[in-house]
Amino acid sequence: MATLYIVATPIGNLKDISERALSVLSNVSVIAAEDTRHTGILLSHYNIRKRLIACHQHNEKASSKGIIALLDEGLDVAYCSDAGTPGVSDPGSYLVEEVRKSGHQVVPVPGPSAFVTLLSVSGIVPKSYIFEGFLPQKDGKRRKRLNELFAFSLPFFIYESPYRAVKCMRDIVSIDRFSTVVMGRELTKEFEEIRKEGAEEILALLEVRKEVKGEFVFLIIPSGGQNDNTEEDQDS
Repeated sequence: MATLYIVATPIGNLKDISERALSVLSNVSVIAAEDTRHTGILLSHYNIRKRLIACHQHNEKASSKGIIALLDEGLDVAYCSDAGTPGVSDPGSYLVEEVRKSGHQVVPVPGPSAFVTLLSVSGIVPKSYIFEGFLPQKDGKRRKRLNELFAFSLPFFIYESPYRAVKCMRDIVSIDRFSTVVMGRELTKEFEEIRKEGAEEILALLEVRKEVKGEFVFLIIPSGGQNDNTEEDQDS
């Protein structure tokens, strides 16, 4: 039976890829990618030459049919999003479900994930948290969703582009100025920046910059929620 491999790839540093992922990418017949040019850079770095096909948010339904046809022919396929784990704020979920319905095997090849990377250096031990991913781009819808997230009083993760990071932080300060923010910018890359401050301090930090660069991951800890690194029932 042919197999679809869901392969996690580096979120920045190309060395952050497992031996198993490289083995899978080297041995499958076809690699489907969110962006063939982006995945091509990774493959070229490791001297892997494979047929590449595109499968992204705008063509995932149509591309999934083509991938299933390849699997029907007995060809193993790997799927990579631009960075991190497919299906986590990236395309891939629809493909996985359709392949599974078709009767083919789906195998995960785990690896990097931006929000898990930030959580590991956050210094908090939340019993529960919310992974939101990207917020709506329109101002009104973004503020509405942030208000809903704060209402849960749980730590939550959001992804943000450099073009909206300041606007997003302004919204956060306006909703809960006493919240704590763990900011990860350009994680695993040369200019990686990780800061843990009050929301107002993080906003001030970004506002004084002439240009905000890099992809962001924010862990927001509401002032009325879990904001320490202890748990009553934590094992000693």
